[in-house]
Amino acid sequence: MVTEIDTDYLVIGAGATAMAFVDTLLTESRATVTMVDRYHQPGGHWTVAYPFVRLHQPSAMYGVNSRPLGDDRVDRTGWNAGMYELAGAAEICSYFDQVMRQTFLPTGRVSYFPMAEYRGGGRFHLTTSGTQYRVTVRRRIVDTTYQGVTVPAMQPPEFPVADGIPVVPPNELPDVREPYDRYVVVGAGKTGIDACLWLLEQGVDPADLTWIMPRAPWLIDRATVQPMPLRRAEDIASEYAAKHDAIMGAESVRDLFDRLDVAGALLRISPDERPTAFRCATVSRAELEQLRRITDVVRLGRVKRVDATAVELDGGTLPTGPRVLHVDCTADAVKQLPVVPIFQDGLITLQPVRACQPVFSAALVAHVEATRPDDTVRNELCPVTPNPSTDVDWLRFTLSANAEQLRWAANPDIDTWLRASRLHPDVAPPMPDDPAERAVVEQQTTAMARAQNAKLEELLHAHDGR
Repeated sequence: MVTEIDTDYLVIGAGATAMAFVDTLLTESRATVTMVDRYHQPGGHWTVAYPFVRLHQPSAMYGVNSRPLGDDRVDRTGWNAGMYELAGAAEICSYFDQVMRQTFLPTGRVSYFPMAEYRGGGRFHLTTSGTQYRVTVRRRIVDTTYQGVTVPAMQPPEFPVADGIPVVPPNELPDVREPYDRYVVVGAGKTGIDACLWLLEQGVDPADLTWIMPRAPWLIDRATVQPMPLRRAEDIASEYAAKHDAIMGAESVRDLFDRLDVAGALLRISPDERPTAFRCATVSRAELEQLRRITDVVRLGRVKRVDATAVELDGGTLPTGPRVLHVDCTADAVKQLPVVPIFQDGLITLQPVRACQPVFSAALVAHVEATRPDDTVRNELCPVTPNPSTDVDWLRFTLSANAEQLRWAANPDIDTWLRASRLHPDVAPPMPDDPAERAVVEQQTTAMARAQNAKLEELLHAHDGR
């Protein structure tokens, strides 16, 4: 027997982006929503993430628009002291569960089906009971899985491992009950950084820690992505001006990164190694100092296999054995996938409209869906911004951010929505309340954004034409 459901929107997934989208849609429309998700509770990848994971950005800028995450508290201790709190996995999962049970379901407009497998064509079944459903969708299917997040616990290592050699995802680190002779962290993305910091925090001697770093990353200083009032308007303006000067003065892409490094717009782990990756990973200066305590950093490319006595890499080998714990942090959390239009007939494919800001992007897409008349206008307001991977992608990331600033500032409704959204990250100096002063600042920031984009296009053209 198949149970029939009628709904305005069928949302595939109940992860962070799905929750942010549905929250805004419920606030700004009278639509009904059916949410289908394979996990037992809302939160998506957070439900299977390693237990010590924390946000890299402040809790105050994550979650859904209608409900704050955390206590709006500034940390007083630890490596994040002086900055807004960073929610951990358990808190985030609890938060999304509360959003579902205390905000979504009481509206009477949301039907939620956890432990469900979507089969396409509006059909799904519950994996526990086998109960089958068929959904008639009046408006759109919303695919939140296209740009899904992959964490190490979701997949085995991407390289073969010899029997008897321990290779674990970070999820298993808290289960360690006897010390190993050495810990080898594989991967230099956000997960690798988290694993290194957690091991150091648990008292592992940096001399007993090896970090396999295929590509060194450029990092963002968390102090520069704090919400107001912790960040003063003059600080934001000063940081924006320093980045502007670095861009406008650069004579090449290499020179640009040197200038961004000096200005503090980007950070590097080792002063002696030039990073080639940029994935929006964010650290505090205190965390950066901890990471610099690790001196055994292996820069021989990616792991090809782990044998009984050696880790084979692209450019050499590393001795190993059964008393060495290898921590696999190589899962590509956010892949660079082909861009497709977000809005199509009967379908919304959630993708970032601001790089590395998935929940903000999803909320804005929902706002545009609820308030704009046709898909041509919607897609013009929400062009996809691919997430960055390489250092050069920072230029494209900044080009896109500037284009967004120009596009949205010219639209009074979007501009008003952005200023009211708690998920909206500050990427430009805040505007004064006085209309005359505001007009002057808008003119200045618009001119700066256009000048930056012209210069960045010039640098990219010269770099790509080498």
